[in-house]
Order: sequence, then structure tokens, then C-alpha cells
Amino acid sequence: MKIRNIILYFIGSLAICSCDDMFEPADENTRSEDVMYDESKYAHGLLIYGYDRLPYMTTTQTDIATDDAVTNLKSSEYQDMAKGAWSSEKNPMSQWDGCKDAIQYINLFLTKVEDVRWAPSAVSKQHMFADRLKGEAFGLRALFYYYLLQAHGGYADDGELYGVPLLTLRENVSSDFNQPRATFAACVKQIFADCDSAVALLPQNYEDIKSADEIPQKYIKYGAQITGYNLVFGAKARNLMSGKIAEAIKAQAALLAASPAFREKSGVTSAEAATLCANVLKRIGGMEGFDKTGNIWYKNTKMLNPEAAEMPEILWRADRSKDANQERDNFPPSLYGNGRVNPSQNLVDAFPMRNGRPISDPNSGYDPKNPYANRDPRLADNVIYNGMTFRRSVIITGTYPTDKNEIEDNLNCISTSTRTGYYLKKLLRDDVSPLASSLLEQPHIYPRIRYTEIFLAYAEAANDAWGPTGDPNGIGFTAYDVIKAIRERAGLATNEVGAALPEGDAYLEECAKDQSKMTELIRNERRLELCFENKRFWDLRRWQMPLNEGVRGVQIDRDDKGNLSYTIIDVEERVFDSSYQWYGPIPKSEVLKWSNLKQNKGWQ
Repeated sequence: MKIRNIILYFIGSLAICSCDDMFEPADENTRSEDVMYDESKYAHGLLIYGYDRLPYMTTTQTDIATDDAVTNLKSSEYQDMAKGAWSSEKNPMSQWDGCKDAIQYINLFLTKVEDVRWAPSAVSKQHMFADRLKGEAFGLRALFYYYLLQAHGGYADDGELYGVPLLTLRENVSSDFNQPRATFAACVKQIFADCDSAVALLPQNYEDIKSADEIPQKYIKYGAQITGYNLVFGAKARNLMSGKIAEAIKAQAALLAASPAFREKSGVTSAEAATLCANVLKRIGGMEGFDKTGNIWYKNTKMLNPEAAEMPEILWRADRSKDANQERDNFPPSLYGNGRVNPSQNLVDAFPMRNGRPISDPNSGYDPKNPYANRDPRLADNVIYNGMTFRRSVIITGTYPTDKNEIEDNLNCISTSTRTGYYLKKLLRDDVSPLASSLLEQPHIYPRIRYTEIFLAYAEAANDAWGPTGDPNGIGFTAYDVIKAIRERAGLATNEVGAALPEGDAYLEECAKDQSKMTELIRNERRLELCFENKRFWDLRRWQMPLNEGVRGVQIDRDDKGNLSYTIIDVEERVFDSSYQWYGPIPKSEVLKWSNLKQNKGWQ
């Protein structure tokens, strides 16, 4: 939810609880902390600061620092990082300042929340507001520590796996700021505890109730009524931290901790991570809740509109916004875009054939002279390739003009042309016009957590713990079941008219008999399903996969007879050092400032 909408909601919900005029200026510009006890909106501002620092990106950015994409924006700090400029002094992936600042405000809020008069005239509302706001604070603190671990957790020279300084109490001018990093395991334990605290205080979903029987007993004893309960925990609070979101954050943290880069000393096993992911998925009925159109949620224009219901694919999202920013950045230049994110040949090659087999499989039927024929339908959903029709225009990314003699979409033609032979399609609306003179904006949303991500996390952890088809704890579905559903949703193992192949998904069945092959398949499915959602950078590191795979593209030429030829080209070298850059650095300025703060191994 945008910070503006959070504030508007809270102002409205507390209007009946306080008679103070929030717009009346104070006599002085400085106000003491004691003021917040009587002015609930002032106190709530501390929590709002946490929401304002949510670490989610709403555009495709970090993928251009991986093997999935490059950018034509020469000033991109992510591109500089991928080409060798990543350091402890220049780190666009850092979460240090934003997350630590947010945690400080949340810790201060938690010391005050019980004493603030949230509803002076209603005992039940006082207790409900205090509980909800505490729950939000615990959930947000867990989220910020998760992002800090992801960006800064790692091994120091002493061989210990560290997280970040673990602060759960407010600091003041007399505090000792020279704090050492807690172990990674201790940080994970704190994240789990905060998530559990949030779940205990928050509803799973914010929904209006219609019967007093739905009011929790702990509030009935204070005289809670339906209207009061709905004011605090009702539908207007949607998109605030909730019980289901806190459970999902716990599951994400567990998957990180159980990954190859951290599992040795994190204290979390793959079995535990799988169970925590399953707990989230059971809330929607397990595989029964799997959204059959969740892979193209961004195309569902009816559901993107502000008045639409919640999408079954989206567990938590940013607020809907009406704009043309994504399209302006990423449409091909012939459609008045800047073509910023250029998918790589590496990623295109990761999409299998429609029969489900990798293009490297001799039985796949892949034809390098006709490389986009009979491919996984997700390729056309996510990537604009040569000859594709988009917004009623044929996009030519080769080296030859269209019938209209347009060449700006051609490979390396102008500064906004593709560098790889591909343009981004995912997340874009084809009914948007980014041209200033005929601007047409449309509603967009950006998911913070998708259910597909949790399904894939479960599959990864479950396969690692129990194998492709193992389910020793009676969860009710396996890694195989999840990947089968994802590939069926994508349209794999079908012919061109969508009918199932007689042999079914033969490649999946092969992988189901081999845990290592299933691991590779799950990782590839995650790559495809979550591409351009800022996941790949972190996945490569937690999996400890090679980081130096150069980015490739394709040059497509046409001869005098109209025949096309495809030549794979090198586009951009990746300069990462896997001996230590699986783990991000602690900011150098902080290490120089505080003697107890150990740097991760390899970073200066």
C-alpha cells in the first residue's frame, strides 16, 4: 500500500478516537516523545516510517546485473556493479541504511505502543488497536532483518557465519553503538520469533465480519462490537502487515537459511523450510489454491483496476497505481519506449520446448534455424523477440528494416535499441501509450509476494529434504506435484492447439526419478516464473551458482532471398568473484567507524 493510503486509512480509523486536530501546527517545531502518548497519530508515524522503508522494488532493476538481462542505460549502477565495480563503498544492493533506520523506529514504537491512547473512550478499541499495531511492527521488523540477512549475511575471516547487529530495543544517545554482528543463526531465530509474535496478534486476512461470533474471545471480554472490530481489523486495513504475510516472510527467511550458501551454520534445515512454506500454502488449500492463471497475472487487466477484487495469485502487493512508467522505460523505441531492460539469450535458452524438454535435449525438436517455434508459451509472454507482433506492430530486432523501413528497434541501432536482440514484455500493458502527446496511462500493481514464489520455495526445500515425490509428514503435496502444476499452467506437454501430448510431460517424469535433475528443473522453473521480478540476483548467490556467465544475445540477418540467419553474440561480460561475492559486503564506512563490526571475507 502506498504510504499516502496508509496514512489516509489510519487518519480515518482514528478520527473517532481522538479530538486533536492533526493539522493544527505545534507551538514549536520540536516535540518531545511524551507527546505521542496523547496524540496517537504522532505515535503511529513511527510505524508509518517502517512502511515507508519497505525494501521492495516496483520496477525491474537487479535482473540486469545477472545472466538474465542487460540494460542500454549507460548510467545504471547495477550494470556497473555487474561489470566489476561492486565494492563495499559502492553497493547498489545494500539494505544497510534503509532497513536499520526502519528497525530503529520500529523498536521505538514498540516501547511506546502500549502506553499510547489509541481509543480513549473505548476500551475494546484500545486493546485491538494496540494489538494490531504491535503485530504490524513485529512483522515489519522481521521483514527488515530478512532483507538485511539476504544482502549482508556472510562468512568473516574467522570462519563464522554472521548476520547483522541484532537490535530489538530502542537506542538513544547513551547507547553503545559499537555492536558486533550477531550470528546468522541468531538473526534467523529473531526473525522467526518476530513472525510468530505478529501471527499471534494479527488476523490472517483483513476482512469485515458480519457476526459477533467471529470476534475473538480476548476482545469480547472488553466489550468489542462488530463495528469496532471492523474498524480495526476490517477490509480497509488490507495490504497492511497481516498474519499470512508474516507467515510468508518466515517461510522466505527459512528458505534463505536452508540454501547452500547458509545451511551449514544457519540452524535451519530444508525440511523445516518446506514445512513453513507448506503452512502458508495450506491456508489456501494447498494445491487446490494454486492459481491456474497466476503466471500471467499482469495481463489480467480487469483485476488490475482499482475497484477489482484481490488477485488469488498475489499474497501481498504494492498499491495499484495508474501510470505509464514501465512502458515508457521498456517499450521498444518504435513504440516510444526506451527499451531499457534487454532479456538475454541465456534466459531465452532457458525456456524449454513446448513438449517440456530443454532445447539442449536431443529429443526436444529444437531447430536453431527457427528458434522460436514450438517453444514454451511463457517465452512469448515474457519476451519480445524478432518478428513478434506487439501493440499491432511487428517488432524487428534483427539487422534489417521492416516493410515500413523502420530500424530503430534493430539490434544496437540507436541508444534506446536492444543490445541483445530482445525487449522486455513481462509486466507491461499493451493498452498503454507512453508518448507525451497521446499519453494513455493504465492501472498497474507490483507484487511483493506471490503465491507462486511460495509454491516454488516449497518445491525447492521439499525436494532437497525428501526428494521429488517424498512427503513423510503428510503435507498432502510434493515437489513433483508443484512443478507439474506450474508446467501444466504454462501449457507445456501440449501440442500447438493445446491438447495434451500422448506421452505427457516425459521430461518431468524423468526428473522425478532423479533428485539432482529435479533440483535443476526446480531452479529453472523458478528462473522462468519469477524472471524480471528482482529474484535472480539473490537466487544465484544463495544457490552458490557461477556468477561469471557472460550475457549473450542474438544477431539476426536477412539475405536477398529473405532467409534469416541467427548468430549468437557476446553482449556483456560479468565480473564477479565467486570466491567471496556470493555474500554481499558490510558498508566500508560502517566497518571503519565501529571496531566490533567484522567485514565479510574478501571485501575491503
